[in-house]
Amino acid sequence: RRLETCLVGRAPTPTPRSTTPWRHSRRPRRRSNARLGSHRRRRTGMVSTTSMSAAARRKKRAAAQLTAKARERAIERDMRERTKKYKVSGDRVPTKGIADKKTKAALKETQNLAEEAARAAATREKWMAIDEPGVLEADEGEKTFQFQQRDIVKNVDLNAAKKVFDLDVPNTGSYYVDYSHNGRELLLGSSEGALSMMEWNRHRMLGETDVKERIKCVTFLHNEQFYAAAQDRYTYIYDKRGLEVHCLEDHAHVNKLTFLPRHFLLASIGTQGILRYQDTTYGKIVAQFRTKLGECDAMTHSNYNAVVHCGHKNGTVTLWSPNQGSPLVKMLTHRGCVKGIAIDRSGKYMVTSGVDAQVKVWDLRMYKPVHAYYSAQPASNIEISQRGMLAIGWGSTVQVWKDALATKQNSPYMRHQFALGQKINSIKFCPYEDIMGVGHSRGFTSLLVPGAGEPNFDTFVSNPFETKGQRRENEVAKLLDKLPSETIQLDPDAIGKLRAVPKEVQAERRQAAITAELSSRKAQREKNEEKTKMKGKNRTSKRYRKKQLNVIDDKALAKMEAKKAREAGVTEKRGGVAAPGATAGAASTAPHAPSDVSAALRRFYK
Repeated sequence: RRLETCLVGRAPTPTPRSTTPWRHSRRPRRRSNARLGSHRRRRTGMVSTTSMSAAARRKKRAAAQLTAKARERAIERDMRERTKKYKVSGDRVPTKGIADKKTKAALKETQNLAEEAARAAATREKWMAIDEPGVLEADEGEKTFQFQQRDIVKNVDLNAAKKVFDLDVPNTGSYYVDYSHNGRELLLGSSEGALSMMEWNRHRMLGETDVKERIKCVTFLHNEQFYAAAQDRYTYIYDKRGLEVHCLEDHAHVNKLTFLPRHFLLASIGTQGILRYQDTTYGKIVAQFRTKLGECDAMTHSNYNAVVHCGHKNGTVTLWSPNQGSPLVKMLTHRGCVKGIAIDRSGKYMVTSGVDAQVKVWDLRMYKPVHAYYSAQPASNIEISQRGMLAIGWGSTVQVWKDALATKQNSPYMRHQFALGQKINSIKFCPYEDIMGVGHSRGFTSLLVPGAGEPNFDTFVSNPFETKGQRRENEVAKLLDKLPSETIQLDPDAIGKLRAVPKEVQAERRQAAITAELSSRKAQREKNEEKTKMKGKNRTSKRYRKKQLNVIDDKALAKMEAKKAREAGVTEKRGGVAAPGATAGAASTAPHAPSDVSAALRRFYK
């Protein structure tokens, strides 16, 4: 009211109840709703609305609780759907029919741990992985593979449209493509000898060189600072400026290269059919094996267990580890030469292509084919993106299939045809980007594939925006976390577990332990028997008796005479009479009968 007086310029109107409003503005003493309502009814005679307002509040509170419960149920449903993606073993296996208690408890514990891990991964995805992957949707009556790249570029934002470009450099050979682990750098190698490295997102060249020799394959090493190029004779390592750092003379006539980032191993295979592993931290050959299957043109490794997969000309695919001189697994995949191999991010599925114009999907958990696709020509280039999209290239055509590993699809997700008839030489998906790089006979082309890359990245694994200091720290951390080559095996989860010993071996070990224990006890017993018993030999009473043996006194003399008498068979109790013999008759040991012996005692003597 004072503020109103200042603004309007008139005095406030007094309250009708009293001229002293401050006294009546005090609140009454707090009471319960029921008592307050009865108090008002007694004083004013009016119907109270306090009970109605309390009911309204209760109704509102109940509605809020229902809304909260509905929200919790919706969150729980969403978490269940997210958890299904991370469950490795599928539905829970019932344990009621298992009789063995130990097996039953172990199975329960394993399933509980798997569910907890899946739940934790789903929780992290919900609250930390907030970016959704892209997708290409078609209207009714349309197909997504009918959309051209120019149509997609027109309907995306400006930043995404800048990522689509074409490097047209004719008469420079066919290009091989590789992206760095964080997806920021692009490496190009021409079959005519041109090597170039750039930050493709910023269109900035980092270094280029001309080796004046044929290049067959290129790959990045542990980071973007170094890369390897398989040239006509030897394999060389260059830095990002294009300067030669090392010449790997052991890796001669190489066709394919692959790098194992967790083990710092560079693997190569070529025309000689020799698979070599070289540790890039100290530059030594870890292992080399003859595959005995001739020249190899297809090789890759699994990110799940770091096992190298090689495709050979007789249609077989072999799985190798540096710990074993023979292949871990040998699979017959095609009736003819294997042209390409790709493995998904989880390590469950392998895709192979051959000269029989088939693209087959294999389940690496059972080593059995899932389904197959047919191509117009033998596909020489196949690749799988981070989110499981399959790219197949042959001639001047490249197709992208979505969700084509677990289930068979009827039509591709995208399709691109090069207008000038460029022959495809290499295909790579860019990590953490919806970009697919294609190296062909006229240079390089960057294509936009919505939903191909992982939208959320872990900066401790790969950081597309890392600085110079972060790169150095990450390199040191990787070296400290480097895994030895002995850990490469088909089942990486078996590391740290105890192997079950066969029952026959257990019985042999038990029998050997029993035999050793018995022989040990026998040897100890013989040792104790041979040992001279000296306990109590030097006590005081024993020494005193030894000294008294040479002392002749009355007592000792009486003992000696008593001893002689006993030996003669005469005792004092019989009055100096000799004791009877042990046996009677002529063979008795008793002495002859004295002359004065009585008739009653004569029977005891001879």
